[in-house]
Amino acid sequence: MKKTFNFCLLAGLIAASALTSCSDDKMEETVLPEQTSSAKIDQPGDLEKICYYVDNYWSSTAVLKTSLQNSTDTNFMNGQMTKIASLWGRSNPTLRFVDDPSNFGSTYNAISYSTGKIYYGYAIYYDAKSKGGDIVNAMILAHEYGHQLQYIFGLPSVSESTARPNELEADGFAGYYLRRPNGYNKTNFTEIAAAYEFAQSIGDYQTTSPGHHGTPAQRRSAVRLGFLLGQYDLSASNFDYNFFYYYQGVLNGTYKMAKNKVNPEIDAYMSQYIDELRKIQTGEISAEEFKNLK
Repeated sequence: MKKTFNFCLLAGLIAASALTSCSDDKMEETVLPEQTSSAKIDQPGDLEKICYYVDNYWSSTAVLKTSLQNSTDTNFMNGQMTKIASLWGRSNPTLRFVDDPSNFGSTYNAISYSTGKIYYGYAIYYDAKSKGGDIVNAMILAHEYGHQLQYIFGLPSVSESTARPNELEADGFAGYYLRRPNGYNKTNFTEIAAAYEFAQSIGDYQTTSPGHHGTPAQRRSAVRLGFLLGQYDLSASNFDYNFFYYYQGVLNGTYKMAKNKVNPEIDAYMSQYIDELRKIQTGEISAEEFKNLK
């Protein structure tokens, strides 16, 4: 998940922050979804050898930390990380936070790495909290953990020339977590929809770009579908099957008439929402109407 603002770069780095944030775990190789196993691994340059350097996906002056600006925020995020991983029967990935005293806006990002790490920027955390409260950060973190599930289980089962299936499914995982009673336990979709309006603004219309995440309307329908599937206790692989069974049929305008033989109970439940999902995807249900769905 990424959103970038242009800020003036301030010269220098606060030495004390760099020294207190030094950690061995940030020097390991990291791989993002769009990288292939055959990608060339470059030898570390001068910046990589410096203690405070995070990696090439962050500013050269960014600092890796184990906490946010106060213990309340840190405890919330660590607690959410435990709940999200436990929901899927997994242990916690490594959660770290990224600050940049020289260029705060450069940390408007959250990245999930295939090496079992999630790096969460200060800027995106505090903007999300100010605009939508704790639930927004819980949702973003659940989205990033969705990518961890993809790494672990070889998901998504659907592939395209862009990152859209990966990102939409991660949105679905987030919607699922927010509803589950052993997750964030929100049964009222209006709360989730209002929070999601912050995150879905990262959607884009660059449909041929490798980094395409899905349009805002498609991402709304993905989190709605994940929320609906939250009615049931699913494994990651079963979630993947059901997510794409319904999502693709709706997106293509040709809902599969054959019954979902793997999960007939889910199929009976989902049949009442197919037209709604189609209208979300096409924009017939507006962003404002989306917030009022039950």
